[in-house]
Amino acid sequence: MAKEIDFPPVWLAGFAVAGGFVGRNLPVVTPVNDVLGGALVCLGVAIMAVAAVQMLIARTTLWPRRDPDAFVHGGIFRLSRNPIYLADAILLAGLYISWDALVALPLMAVFMEVIRRRFIKDEELRLSERFGEEFDIYRGRVRRWI
Repeated sequence: MAKEIDFPPVWLAGFAVAGGFVGRNLPVVTPVNDVLGGALVCLGVAIMAVAAVQMLIARTTLWPRRDPDAFVHGGIFRLSRNPIYLADAILLAGLYISWDALVALPLMAVFMEVIRRRFIKDEELRLSERFGEEFDIYRGRVRRWI
C-alpha cells in the first residue's frame, strides 16, 4: 500500500495542501498574486502535457518506478532531463502565489529535493543502465531541472 501512495502526484498534493494551510494562516497579498500564480499554473500544466505527450509518442512509461522502453531526449527534454517534475514545481509555485502563500515558497526547494531523492535518482540509474553511454552523454549536456 505504501508503494502505491509514494507517487509524485501524491507528494505534489501534500505540498499543495501545506501551502494552502500557510496561505490561509499567513497570507501575503499582492496585486499580482492571482495573475502571476495563474500564469505559472498554466505554464506548469503546459510543460507537463508536452512532456507526457512526447513520452507517450515514444511509447515509454510515465510511471516513475517502471523501466523505460525508450530514451526521450528531444523536444522539451533538450531543456530539462525532468520536465514533468519541473512542471510540478512550477505548478506548485503558481498555486502558492495564487493562494497568497508566498511564505510557503521555500517549500518548493523541499519538494524538489524529495522528488530528487525518491524518484529522480532511481529513474536516472535505470536510464543509465538501460541506455548506457547515450544517457551519460545526455546527462552531461542537459541539466536536471533547467
